[in-house]
Amino acid sequence: MDTLETRELRYFMAVAEELHFGRAAARLGMAQPPLSRAVQRLERRLGVTLLERDRRGVALTGAGTVLLDEARAALDAVTAAARRTRRAGGSGSGERLVLAVKAAASHELLSKLLDAYAAEPGAAGIEVLPSGICEQGEMLRDGRADVALMHTPFNSLAGFDSEELLTEGQIAILPAGHPLAARGTLSLDEVGDIPDLPLARWARHGVFPPGPGPEIHDMTQLAQLIALGRTAAVIPESARAWLWAEHAAVPLNDAPAVVTHIVWPAHSRSRALAELIRTATRL
Repeated sequence: MDTLETRELRYFMAVAEELHFGRAAARLGMAQPPLSRAVQRLERRLGVTLLERDRRGVALTGAGTVLLDEARAALDAVTAAARRTRRAGGSGSGERLVLAVKAAASHELLSKLLDAYAAEPGAAGIEVLPSGICEQGEMLRDGRADVALMHTPFNSLAGFDSEELLTEGQIAILPAGHPLAARGTLSLDEVGDIPDLPLARWARHGVFPPGPGPEIHDMTQLAQLIALGRTAAVIPESARAWLWAEHAAVPLNDAPAVVTHIVWPAHSRSRALAELIRTATRL
């Protein structure tokens, strides 16, 4: 049979991610025996082995790996449908769009876009949802956002529709009193090899890259640590908007250009979203 239930997909995902039936059962708030039986029934229905079980534990088969990826996408789609349906009918005051943006990025562009769209007849309400590094794509997939401003080469646009809006360079942010702050330009190698200013580290998909620099969780934390002379950062030129007096911005002469895109799910049929995209491309 080709029909799968969201419940059994959630059961399988828990086991596949934990690779342990006991931990998966605890995560789901259920007993282990019915969880094991549910996964076995799913394997019989699909006619494949999803999990290899032995005394050492549980491992995914090739088929199990495929189902894990597909289950994540399917459950994201179901969650997204519920969230977008609630937004469409919850307030009674017309359609509302949620726009995900990376905190402090593309500030000027975002301000222009919101003002231009608000001036359009029948414009929908826009909720701006700040996000962390590389979170916008996940927000689009699970329905927390309807549209996003995303930045290549940092974000993957795979699976989405998009339009380019802005291309810009990158800058190094240093403490204002640092000797390198007086330079006209810097290279990526120079910024990455300042003994007393290790580069800040942002989590990508929940994982911080290795390095001596501090782990950064939000822009306020980053701004304060730079002002205190504890770290440096490389960011797009447009992020100058949030700089403090204690910061200095130095252009980078060899950093790749950053392209800002407006991005949305490929299957979207929202008229309000279509008008927002048309407005963005006219800026």
